[in-house]
Amino acid sequence: MCAAPLVLGTAAYLLGWSPGAPANYGELIPPRVIAPLGELRGKWVLVTFDAAACDAYCERKLYIARQVRRAQGKDMERIERMWVVTDAGKPRPDILAATEGTHVGRFAADGFPGTPADHIYLVDPLGNLMMRFPRDPDPSQVIKDLQRLLKYSRFG
Repeated sequence: MCAAPLVLGTAAYLLGWSPGAPANYGELIPPRVIAPLGELRGKWVLVTFDAAACDAYCERKLYIARQVRRAQGKDMERIERMWVVTDAGKPRPDILAATEGTHVGRFAADGFPGTPADHIYLVDPLGNLMMRFPRDPDPSQVIKDLQRLLKYSRFG
């Protein structure tokens, strides 16, 4: 009886058994401070990067970020959205109206891994970049990740 856990654990290891997939949908990133989000410190921030012209993919990302925030119910106020415009153009008024409440800014994508326009990033309330969601994310999975973070986080 005393040796059973050791024998079973060793057998599971040798047979390649894995305890399962990670619970999160988004890709965890080693935390790094994002300085330009100073006015949004204290909130969870969904960050997207796109040109001011905002093609269909850009509109979809902004829509997903808006809906993910709304789906949080009473915790919705703990989340903000930031659209980082990557060129010198001015966003169309119809896009700004459709994404009401989204903060629009301009700053370099330094510190954001990968191709920033391909992802939605999550910054924690302390200003640390900590997660990114894949290109064309599944909104229900993003909602689950945020619900889990907001449930266990005392910040933001």
